[in-house]
Amino acid sequence: MAVKITAVSKQLPQYTRYTKDILPYVESWLAGQEVRFKRKVLKIFENAAVDKRYAIMDAEEVFLKTSFEEKNDIYIRESIKLARAALKKVLLKAQLQPIDIDYIITVSCTGIMIPSLDAYLINDLQMRQDVMRLPVTEMGCAAGVSAMIYAHNFLKSNPNKRAAIIAVESPTSTFQLDDFSMVNIVSAAIFGDGCAAAILSSYENESGPEIIDEAMYHFYDETHMMGFKLRNSGLQMVLDQSVPETIAAHFPNIINPFLERNQLSIQDINHLIFHPGGKKIVQTVEDLFGSLGKNIDDTKEVLKQYGNMSSATVLYVLERFIDRNLPSGDLGLMLSFGPGFSAQRILLKW
Repeated sequence: MAVKITAVSKQLPQYTRYTKDILPYVESWLAGQEVRFKRKVLKIFENAAVDKRYAIMDAEEVFLKTSFEEKNDIYIRESIKLARAALKKVLLKAQLQPIDIDYIITVSCTGIMIPSLDAYLINDLQMRQDVMRLPVTEMGCAAGVSAMIYAHNFLKSNPNKRAAIIAVESPTSTFQLDDFSMVNIVSAAIFGDGCAAAILSSYENESGPEIIDEAMYHFYDETHMMGFKLRNSGLQMVLDQSVPETIAAHFPNIINPFLERNQLSIQDINHLIFHPGGKKIVQTVEDLFGSLGKNIDDTKEVLKQYGNMSSATVLYVLERFIDRNLPSGDLGLMLSFGPGFSAQRILLKW
């Protein structure tokens, strides 16, 4: 049974700053640090390939010493607002009503919320009382694609059903004010906040790129590479510097067998819809595909305009392709990486 992605919409948080406007806050934060270290940190921000980012709180609040409870309360309040707006927007784009959704998947890893986000959306939008719920909370940057895989598996077994996916993330809520490690600094330099929603459908008469295949790939013995540690001060980022090299080493096993089982090679793929993890990961992927005449220009542009918004980011990239009305028969490959360590892949056909 064909499952199609009928609409994708992003929803931006209310606050935005260019990187150049964030630097004075970073300098104030670094007061008392050694001069050479300050210069190094500022260079990391300047060279992160992120020109602008959005956030659920203004820069003054990000650099304000507050408790985990206070930051998480902001995360809950603003995530509900963003998710509600994103879902309304994507339903309008797909010409649907909230009661038309049979399965709702909400995705987030940058805060803690029980009841989960989907419960608030069901109440706020008066969705059906028998709608199926799946909150995905611990898969990090990979979860946007993971949610599509879960939706696809539900829909391909259930004709005439629709699934809504909402990914909302606030990495700025996880910034650690008393942590001057490179991991905290690099994370602050590349991440931003964002939200996106998508509608998937198993109705025959609805249009959009069809999911031809999907798969997950799990790296053995790499659980240390990415994630969060729960501290009294909040969620502390874990990001190993070996991530780009590890991805590069596994890339042939991630891509080639997946395409081969669909009688394809990378040369057959028209569009690369990749999650922009950060500048180094983007450069790694670009080096791997550049020699094949493929580009990830949309991935780079999303990183430049919004930063890495964890699970929501790949949906920002996907929206750019879906809104272009691409030629029938074009093939797209979605890819994201996340804690575990894992890679998630989807093959699309327009």
